[in-house]
Amino acid sequence: MKTFLRLLLVLSLSVSCKNTNKVSVNIDSVASPKGTKTFQPDWGNIAENYTIPKWFSDAKFGIFIHWGVYAVPAFVNEWYPRNMYQKDSREYLHHIETWGAHTEFGYKDFIPVFKAEKFNADEWAELFRESGARYVVPVAEHHDGFSMYDSELNEWNSVKMGPKKDITGLLKTAIEKRGLVFGLSTHRAENAWFYNGGMDFPSDVQDTSITLYGRRYAGEKYTEDFAREWLAHTYELINKYEPKLIWFDWTVNNPVLMPYFNKFMAYYYNNALDWGTDVVVNTKQGYPTNIQVWDVERGKSGKMMLFPWQTDTSVGKKSWSYVDGEENKTPEQIVHDLIDIVSKNGNLLLNIGPRADGTITDEQKEVLLSIGKWLKVNGEAIYDTRCWKKFGEGEAEPTQGSFTDNTATAYTVRDIRFTTKGNDLYAIVLNWDDAGAFIKSLNKEVVSDTKILKVSMLGSDEEIKWEQTNEGLKLSFPKNRPCEYAYSFKISFDGKVGKHLESEAVDEVMKHG
Repeated sequence: MKTFLRLLLVLSLSVSCKNTNKVSVNIDSVASPKGTKTFQPDWGNIAENYTIPKWFSDAKFGIFIHWGVYAVPAFVNEWYPRNMYQKDSREYLHHIETWGAHTEFGYKDFIPVFKAEKFNADEWAELFRESGARYVVPVAEHHDGFSMYDSELNEWNSVKMGPKKDITGLLKTAIEKRGLVFGLSTHRAENAWFYNGGMDFPSDVQDTSITLYGRRYAGEKYTEDFAREWLAHTYELINKYEPKLIWFDWTVNNPVLMPYFNKFMAYYYNNALDWGTDVVVNTKQGYPTNIQVWDVERGKSGKMMLFPWQTDTSVGKKSWSYVDGEENKTPEQIVHDLIDIVSKNGNLLLNIGPRADGTITDEQKEVLLSIGKWLKVNGEAIYDTRCWKKFGEGEAEPTQGSFTDNTATAYTVRDIRFTTKGNDLYAIVLNWDDAGAFIKSLNKEVVSDTKILKVSMLGSDEEIKWEQTNEGLKLSFPKNRPCEYAYSFKISFDGKVGKHLESEAVDEVMKHG
């Protein structure tokens, strides 16, 4: 406990700033180091002063990266460090059989094996650029408590141990060099209780000098002193790396953490004013959708949303991190989900899980490159677009809600999603039919105030025949497919084709969950 007391003393005084120069920070203040204090830790104040950035609404597609010590055991999923201490779980039994007793080989003992010897930030960033992603969000620290960055508040970090590299800093440089937006995620809040199972049987978790293992709280509960520690670590990330997006997992809506999270938002937004940039916060539940961006894990909204939102999901169906025997989604399934999400005013944050040595599997590389290939043809219908009066039409029932997207939806040519840009409406048909497509939503009554001037298909030079009636718009397909799945008709009008209707969107300040 002496280690914790020393740590808390440090946290109450200062956190580190960018380039490892120390800046005195009072974590009870939300003013930026330059003294900016436009934002205060009050939802009303934040709503008055904050607007979700245009860059986020334009970007539509980002890459998430779950990579850390948990990639060494590569067993079941990224919760291995917790579940190996859950007595009689499959991870617990596997650990004893493979690595030995928990008193002899604990999670901390994986760190020297995590060398990241083949990690190349530029190669990763180039792959992400080729995938068509506009922003990248590496996990700076997961629930396991190992910082993948140069932390002065957490000795268990990738500069002092394991890779001996500032992974987050290297990725920031490589990502921004390619014109992509750099963000990060921090899951430190969950570290407080993540290893508590190790207190129930002989294990190294019972050595409280090992601060990697957090507070060992009995459940998902928090204390004021931990909240202050969490806030200081979060300030450190802001000051060192100036991310344009920070993603959080579910427990930041805890009643103890919430006042400190409000302080974080105010501090982050005040710093962004000094940086001259616009930033985004992602949470899953508990906070109004007009002061940060609502995020849905492995699922999506069933409705068009008034404020931009985001799906976070993974290429892998089993785990967020690399595991042996992973089953990956197909590019077609992911592209279909991207289209559905964008039509509802959302973004897709797609995760990959690199191996412990820093390489990305060929299969996940191919998925990303295939998405990029589709976006090179159809990106005009995705990037910089906005919602139409309705998100789409069709007979298929796409999945909605969290943890629902492992199963692909079987779409037909009757399933269509809409986006708009200026005087153009994009109707993305989710399957092919040589007989053509028919869009009921584009009958003469719906678009009576504008006139269709031209119809084309992105990626094709062939003429598209069309006929608009009182029942809808009939379109021909070209003879040659411009891509392998999901085909984008560009329908140009002589005026704007309607706005995103608030009546079809959820309450603008809905607190999800």
